[in-house]
Amino acid sequence: MIDLHTHSSASDGSFSPSDLIAYAAARGLSVLALTDHDTLAGLDEAAKAADGAGIGFIPGIELNIEWPRGEFHLLGLGLYNPAPSLHALIDFLQEKRKKRNAEIIEKLNDLGMDTDLKDLEQMFHSSVIGRPHIADYLVSRRFVKTRQQAFDRYLAKGRPCYAERRGLELKDAVEAIKKSGGVPVLAHPMSLYVAWGKLPGVLHEIFETGVEGIEAWHPGARVGECKRLEETGRQIGFFITAGSDFHGEKRPDRKIGKTAGQKPIEDSFLTEELEPALKKVKTYLP
Repeated sequence: MIDLHTHSSASDGSFSPSDLIAYAAARGLSVLALTDHDTLAGLDEAAKAADGAGIGFIPGIELNIEWPRGEFHLLGLGLYNPAPSLHALIDFLQEKRKKRNAEIIEKLNDLGMDTDLKDLEQMFHSSVIGRPHIADYLVSRRFVKTRQQAFDRYLAKGRPCYAERRGLELKDAVEAIKKSGGVPVLAHPMSLYVAWGKLPGVLHEIFETGVEGIEAWHPGARVGECKRLEETGRQIGFFITAGSDFHGEKRPDRKIGKTAGQKPIEDSFLTEELEPALKKVKTYLP
């Protein structure tokens, strides 16, 4: 098995980067990509751990892209030499996250909850703080019983403490990933919230910006939807990837090395189009 989409505690996963590698190795994975949200902070630790564990490691990232509906996340796979332009985009996203977090905390306080941004930031050892962390903070303060309750009552879109999140221009993100030696891949396309009838046209426009791959296989979609996404993606010219979007204990429904329908992710997804991302991986393959 392999996995081309995972998260560590450097963003919103529950395992440290090295613990994530150990967990993957214990479950028989041969290749793993770490794709934390809007940060490269966990890559060095994970790479060192992967060398020791005998796992092929792909350094990556998951970037938030400006999108009018749903969510547009872009994976960058194979970031062996992150470019200054990528660092600049990450700095922009993290600054916008901080402002968003402050806005959410202010809204929570307006509802009578005694919350503090510094307390929130000190509670987590992460370079990227987002709504999942705020939800866990609310659980720890006993304002809600569960993370899901925090979202349902306060943090989800349309709820009283939601704040809009800024993203990157797609062309800028694609260019920065490629300058870093990486390959841009559209993550979990169902989250774009585009009707099936319009999806081929939208995907074609995304392909034309330079996005090369599409994560057709993701546990957030049904198997039949994944097959349809794969067929559509191939017709347009994308290569196909698969991931678990593993977050550890925080998303127990996501199993490392497995995708939609709990299907194991096979190394057949390491296609020639991913060649730039596989520089240090081949020696670990059977």
